[in-house]
Amino acid sequence: MKTLKFIGVLVGILAFTACASTSSRITSEPPVQEKVLDNGLRVIVKPDHRAPIVVSQVWYKVGSSYEPNGLTGISHVLEHMMFKGTKQLGPNEFSRIIAANGGRENAFTGRDYTAYFQSLEKSRLEVSFKWEADRMQNLLLAEEEFKKEIEVVKEERRLRTEDKPEGLTYEKFMATAYSKSNYRNPIIGWPKDLGNMKLSDLQKWYEQYYAPNNATIVVAGDVEPNEVFALAEKYFGPIPPRKKLAPSQDPAEPIQTETRRVTVRAPAKVPYLLMGYHVPVIKAGSLQQWEPYALEILAYILDGGKSARLNAQLVRGQQVAADAGVSYDPTSRHNSLFLFDANPAQDRTVPEVEKALRELIAQLQTELVEDKELQRIKTQLLASRVYERDSVFYQAMKLGELVTIGLPWQLDSDLVTRLQAVTPQQVRAVARKYLVDSNLTVAVMEPKPVDMPAAVKDRGH
Repeated sequence: MKTLKFIGVLVGILAFTACASTSSRITSEPPVQEKVLDNGLRVIVKPDHRAPIVVSQVWYKVGSSYEPNGLTGISHVLEHMMFKGTKQLGPNEFSRIIAANGGRENAFTGRDYTAYFQSLEKSRLEVSFKWEADRMQNLLLAEEEFKKEIEVVKEERRLRTEDKPEGLTYEKFMATAYSKSNYRNPIIGWPKDLGNMKLSDLQKWYEQYYAPNNATIVVAGDVEPNEVFALAEKYFGPIPPRKKLAPSQDPAEPIQTETRRVTVRAPAKVPYLLMGYHVPVIKAGSLQQWEPYALEILAYILDGGKSARLNAQLVRGQQVAADAGVSYDPTSRHNSLFLFDANPAQDRTVPEVEKALRELIAQLQTELVEDKELQRIKTQLLASRVYERDSVFYQAMKLGELVTIGLPWQLDSDLVTRLQAVTPQQVRAVARKYLVDSNLTVAVMEPKPVDMPAAVKDRGH
């Protein structure tokens, strides 16, 4: 399944023969081990001895969905500032130390988390732990560095959103699809909030959320769990827990009752259509639920390779779309969106593409997927899981993501089994239940000459 083009890049899917020859390796991998330190820090270790490397990730339970109105983007700005020095290190010295030890490092902010990571030769893990522990408790936030970095973030926003028609459309779409939830806000923040942000806001945010009892360390690679736990005790164990962690500011999203639409006019060469339906995600405490897994299968039926229905029917068949994609992520703190996006083919229109997508959805709501097609999809999913496990970084990332949003890490190894159990009737059921007009938001980007400023016109919202 391809992610939407403004969000990410398609991960390749292996052939079935590769899947069959390596699937047994999934169940024979060394077991994941976990320990919780006295200060509340959770440490998860996944050994993988195929290469002498280690990936270390520190995940904090804070992201854009935690941010109140007026402070959007603060989690991402603080991520930038985490590289600007501590009581022991000068600005960017953390990065220089990791590079001097032959490693690579970076960070990312999401709606539900902020994470920092390093990839190193296995004997250098202690370097990572020492300095991550330092900036967990000793970050120095300097006004001079903040003034520079906030301009970097503003420029990042201009390049990735304001100057990208499809990125701008996605931002307006999310603000329309969600009326209350903080998922409506961009991770990078709204321009006004970035302009009003103060260094004292960052200091408070750091003190509220950057604590061992609000963090998880995930280590994957050529390591022994007990040695990792000992290093964690040495460097992170002395950090005191936060007595009272700040609660999430995210309000509940009310049930949508009618179709919402937004039109974005932006400098571009071709029109763009984005459609999204509110759908459930995997929830802790109810792991027997089947709907998110059926939605994942549905996404692959629509967009799981060249033979999937979007490409076969809309792009190659009717030739109504130049390209089309589907995106669905079943792992987030709150309910998510089942997304369609497309560009019309030459001499075709956005309404024609939307009509074709609706007809395709109606087909899935009335007809059962044939067993042969469903088995092909399940084979692709299993093959893609095998491919993903070739990346030590990805193994760590899946564990960190799951536990940070409140799911058990064991779910990672159960995912394939649950997907394999999905039936044609369940696929049809979720299409009927969730892909309906009362649950739909539509965004259309209408091109305008490149030299004209972008403007947004709302319709029906």
